[in-house]
Amino acid sequence: MTDQNWSYLGDRARLHPERLAVINGGTGASLSYAELDQRSNRLAHYLWGIGLRPGDHIAMVLENNMRCFEIGWAALRSGLKLTPVNRFVTPDEAAYIIADSESKLVISSYGMRELAEGLSSRMPDCLGCLMVDGTIDGWASYEDAVAPCSAEPLANEVLGALMLYSSGTTGRPKGILRDQPSYDVREFVDPFRRKQFTEYGFFDGMVYLSTAPLYHSAPLGWALQIGAVGGTVVYMEKFDAEQALALIERYHVTHSQWVATMFVRLLKLPDATRNAYDLSSLRFATHSAAPCPKDVKLAMIDWWGHIVHEYFGATEGNGMTMIDSAEYLAHPGSVGRARVGKLHICDDDGNELPPGQSGLIYFERDRQPFIYHNDPKKTKGAQHPRHPSWTAVGDMGYVDDEGYLYLTDRKTFMIISGGVNIYPQAIEDALVTHEKVEDAAVIGVPDAEMGESVKAVIEPAAGVVPSPELAEELIRYLRGKVARYMVPKSVDFIEKLPRLQTGKLYKQELRKRYWEAAGKSV
Repeated sequence: MTDQNWSYLGDRARLHPERLAVINGGTGASLSYAELDQRSNRLAHYLWGIGLRPGDHIAMVLENNMRCFEIGWAALRSGLKLTPVNRFVTPDEAAYIIADSESKLVISSYGMRELAEGLSSRMPDCLGCLMVDGTIDGWASYEDAVAPCSAEPLANEVLGALMLYSSGTTGRPKGILRDQPSYDVREFVDPFRRKQFTEYGFFDGMVYLSTAPLYHSAPLGWALQIGAVGGTVVYMEKFDAEQALALIERYHVTHSQWVATMFVRLLKLPDATRNAYDLSSLRFATHSAAPCPKDVKLAMIDWWGHIVHEYFGATEGNGMTMIDSAEYLAHPGSVGRARVGKLHICDDDGNELPPGQSGLIYFERDRQPFIYHNDPKKTKGAQHPRHPSWTAVGDMGYVDDEGYLYLTDRKTFMIISGGVNIYPQAIEDALVTHEKVEDAAVIGVPDAEMGESVKAVIEPAAGVVPSPELAEELIRYLRGKVARYMVPKSVDFIEKLPRLQTGKLYKQELRKRYWEAAGKSV
């Protein structure tokens, strides 16, 4: 990354005020650096004017909206903690996050009015509720609120932070506060991200395609920090495989970020569609968030060449691995070697395991780099029983003799059948390569004899009719691709799997249906 001494929106706005900072890929609407700088300053003054001070919290409940960027930068240059709320949650779930984060102001949009209306009576401790693009009862106009405020920076700008919540795939979402080594607004690109940006060749003038929801950790973090680098963010309101290819061609995109399900959808486009767009500007295509099936990853490298990169890490920022295309071809299935923190694989008692044996993934740092907001018990629970600076967030995996990490699954998703540990990820990876499968989840369901048995829940591809014959076809397909004990005992079909927009399966909800139907608790 060049110009590392300018890690701040205000500096970038002075350097190239007319350069586009943000483009809505769907509508073409845009904000220049000068406009983004001024709009974020106006909101920062509004926040200061209603009494918010460094350390206070605000929340935004938005779709992928242009306002996300100015809200993010307003918080970051005001010393505030910003919590973006998953736009797909229920009003009760959103109200829990807003209350738990102790947010004093909530910003939503007319496009999110149904969720916002459900929140109106559930936020008694908030100083106010603002709505962009229109209003409903109980919500004031965002535009009217910030219009009279100054477009100049606050007299004393202090670096704020994002406080993201875990996806809640295995229980109540947790507020994650990462260690903040500096409060200088020019140190916004933290050491964790700086490692990525250097490795991925970020540069002043780059063009980044943001394909995922902006309430999630990596998409929002990257989109904001690219403003510190001097690049242009092209964001998608909603992912569409062909539109993504068209945007790469139209805006000469140099960098992009994806999840595995997006790769699957790209690969299932007709060859004529895949070959219709000029992707030659693309230098880096990174992916993370959810494990990528090996066959899918290899097919993407075959199509796009050695520009496909992967990193593995959690919102907690406790560690990170990285792998490029050449390394992946030599170590297929791996998510790379540790680039932030030192890897340790441990059993349930905290004993370190040798290469090849799967266990809980710990990263060793100088100190614990995060806390869970309002939950010291969970914060301590992430620590190794004997080494407090080693932390784990529930991912399972093993390393090979060269230190390359291979994920097996989340600890909470492991199936124990007849005393045998079964990791569903490998089964799911095999299933999604079948031409009649759009998406797949594998879970453990109650079994009187074995404790749990393996069940596949399939979302059929478009035009495919579920049937007992298809279920048997999929079981036959898996034989030889996974171990015999891993082959599902049964297959069910579902119209749409509960997969989060970040690519993660909401397995807690799926398992709950089967366990409660059997009269058992999850």
